[in-house]
Amino acid sequence: MPSTIVVDTSVIVSALTGKRGGSREILRQCLEGKHTPLMSNALFHECEDVTRRKRILAACPLTVAETRTLLNAYYSTCQWVPIYYLWRPNAPDEDDNFLIELALAGNASHIVTNNIGDLKNAELTFPNLQIVTPAVFLRG
Repeated sequence: MPSTIVVDTSVIVSALTGKRGGSREILRQCLEGKHTPLMSNALFHECEDVTRRKRILAACPLTVAETRTLLNAYYSTCQWVPIYYLWRPNAPDEDDNFLIELALAGNASHIVTNNIGDLKNAELTFPNLQIVTPAVFLRG
């Protein structure tokens, strides 16, 4: 049974711009159906915004069309989760609260991110939700 996870935009960007590593493996495993990534309006818009930035496109070995195809394939594996409430876990970076809200609304086991500190230091904690890097998640 696939695990339900939230994949942060930092992991997607790292997968697109890196030559290898845990972020690429997370993306590959999602595409293979080993994990069910959750998606919300906020995460989708953030992914779209960040992956279209000139600096990211310049660092990506794929063409713009190939990047779109890969992202669309990834999005097709995602479970869209509507969020009807705001938990306001008060992460140090206010813009990261939506990741915790998505994980809670979709009953995710993990948030996979390259920005651990911003999420682990939230005022509200949820013991059943693990916030880990791609490498730690893959060691599982």
